[in-house]
Amino acid sequence: MPTYHHTQRAPLCLLLYGLAITFLVLTCVLRQEPVLAWVFPVTGLIVLVLAAAFHHLTVVDGGDHLSISFGPLPLFHRTVRYDDVEQVEVGKTTLLDGWGIHMSIRDGWVWNLWGCDCVVLRLRNGTLRVGTDDAENLRSFIVERKSEEQR
Repeated sequence: MPTYHHTQRAPLCLLLYGLAITFLVLTCVLRQEPVLAWVFPVTGLIVLVLAAAFHHLTVVDGGDHLSISFGPLPLFHRTVRYDDVEQVEVGKTTLLDGWGIHMSIRDGWVWNLWGCDCVVLRLRNGTLRVGTDDAENLRSFIVERKSEEQR
């Protein structure tokens, strides 16, 4: 039985890390300003947590389901059972679909880290677009897994 494991990394998190460090440095520089003394460290820590949460996107075969998670800070995770997948195809996200986790303006959910390539999963209860730089291999794997399930 084949398995799948792929991690996509993105440079966007480097910008977030830089922004977080900037906020934390500004905390030291502007510590005499009463409002800024607490706004900058709180903002810096929030941005730092987001950078760590969206550093990479990993898609893993979990036996009877596909596991999709951002990391390395494991705040956002989703599983999709293979028997819930009705159709799978390679697609593209638009600039308006953007990055992160959110509802698409077209339909369904988007889980995207970087780039426009994705795998569109038509599920029993909606649509999920999973951004990946390995779209064709992921699509092929899911199609193969679905055909094994039906035997």
